[in-house]
Amino acid sequence: MIEFDQAPFSQSCENNKAVILAVLSEAFVEAKNALEIGSGTGQHAVYFAKNLPHLQWHCADQVQYHPGILAWIKEYPSANLIEPVSLKLPLDDWPTPKDSGEFDAYFSANTAHIMQKSEAYFLMQTINDKLPQGGVFCQYGPFTQNGEFNSQSNEDFHHRLLSEGYGGYRDINELIDWAPSLTLSDIIQMPANNLMLIWRR
Repeated sequence: MIEFDQAPFSQSCENNKAVILAVLSEAFVEAKNALEIGSGTGQHAVYFAKNLPHLQWHCADQVQYHPGILAWIKEYPSANLIEPVSLKLPLDDWPTPKDSGEFDAYFSANTAHIMQKSEAYFLMQTINDKLPQGGVFCQYGPFTQNGEFNSQSNEDFHHRLLSEGYGGYRDINELIDWAPSLTLSDIIQMPANNLMLIWRR
C-alpha cells in the first residue's frame, strides 16, 4: 500500500470520488481522451482511470504536484492512465493527447476557486475554444449562483480564500459569459454544498 507520509492524501478526494464517478460514468460514456486539469494529489486520477477503462485519462498540473501524482500512479497503475504534464495557466502550452487526436472530455475539481480570476477566465476561454463538437467538460466544486452562496460555510470559505490570496468563488453566470460557445446542460447538486457543472458543445 502507498505510504501516506511520502505521498499526498486528501480526505475530501476519498469522500467525493464515488459520487463524482457516478456523474462521469454517464457524461463521459462516449469520450475517448479525457484531460484532468489540476490533478492535485493524484487520487482522483487513479480511481477514475480504473473505473473508466474505455478512455485515456491524462493528468495535468503544476510541476510541484507531479511527484505526488506519480506516487499514486506507481501504486495504482492503469493501462489507460497517462502520467502528468505541466499545466500552469496561462503560461504552459495546452496539452494534447499522448497518441493523437484531441481531448473530447475535460474534468476539473476544486480549481476555479483557487485560481486567480484571470486564470479561471483563461481556463474557460481555452476550453471554449478547444472542446470539439460533442465534447463535454465536467467542472466540480463550490460556486455561487446569481451572486448567492448556497451555505454559510461556503461564504466563510470564500472570504478565507480571498484573505489568503486566492481568487475565491466564481459565479456560474460569470463562467457562462467566459465560454459563450458552450452550453451549461446540467447543474448537479453534490455532497458538501458542491456542484457539478456539465458543459457541452
